[in-house]
Amino acid sequence: MENIKVEKQEIADLFNSLELLNKKRNYYFNFDKSFTCMILEGLLVNKKRYGHMTCPCRIANGKRDQDLDIICPCDYRDADVSQYGNCFCGLYLSRQKYNNKIPTSPIAERRPNNKILINKNMEEETQQDKKIFPMWRCNVCGYICARDDTPDVCPICGAEKDRFSKTKETVSE
Repeated sequence: MENIKVEKQEIADLFNSLELLNKKRNYYFNFDKSFTCMILEGLLVNKKRYGHMTCPCRIANGKRDQDLDIICPCDYRDADVSQYGNCFCGLYLSRQKYNNKIPTSPIAERRPNNKILINKNMEEETQQDKKIFPMWRCNVCGYICARDDTPDVCPICGAEKDRFSKTKETVSE
């Protein structure tokens, strides 16, 4: 995969621009600033990669019309924060979780399966040198990643490597 660089200043600028706006709407960034900056970096990488800031915790298609529901803030944020006190990736917290420094908890994925799975009717890749990655799903929180092997630890819920299952779908580079 391509190595997309994001400068620390870009992350700081995004943090500052969104923090005030979010607080006015009763949304708060995760109080763990290093975690928040990691998620913001992922958003910026996806913006450079796809042209829009898709949630780094989900597999993006790269086509804006098919990624609309996972462009941050995603369509599922409000329901997640309302029901669980944090969104799926843990970037956004409710006021109560933020003020009381309550850690995020893994939550179920709300995104419909037909949007999670790679559309089999999509145009076939014409480049023969594209690498195919298997998709892995965390059995605890539903986090999905596309890579050769599972992560050692789930970046969302902290579940260990053996808590991941390989899905039937794959993603090309």
